[in-house]
Amino acid sequence: MNAWLVFGLTWVANVGSGAAVYALARRHGALVSRGFLGRHIFTPSTVAQIEEQYRRHGAYGILISRLLPVWRGMVMPFAGLARVSPWRALIPMALASAIYYGALTYLVSRLGTDLDVVIRAVGRVNSVLAIAAGAVVLVIVIWIVLRRRR
Repeated sequence: MNAWLVFGLTWVANVGSGAAVYALARRHGALVSRGFLGRHIFTPSTVAQIEEQYRRHGAYGILISRLLPVWRGMVMPFAGLARVSPWRALIPMALASAIYYGALTYLVSRLGTDLDVVIRAVGRVNSVLAIAAGAVVLVIVIWIVLRRRR
């Protein structure tokens, strides 16, 4: 297989789906705040905090977050919900996807003859990134719980 073709197809699919999720959240995000989720999770103050974090950390926050497993799937809907401008959301998302899938494609193509080595390497990287993402999520959950108690 051609590694460039695999990378290109994967990258286009990832960027396209991320952009679609972002667009849907940006267009219809207000509906979420009116229902059950809005009353319990996406309260106006929570959405305001999310918007503040996107303003504060901007493009580099999106770029870094899109490199973390687990967290990477949450970045674009929240960016849409926070009404981050398309340029500030989509360019770092596309760049992060290129880095992530480029590294993965390169790793697999270079080590493709020894699948056990590839699986161990990807497993180690994903374990470290999953622990980091889990720690970030835990900190955010604790912060939200403590904030709601005040």
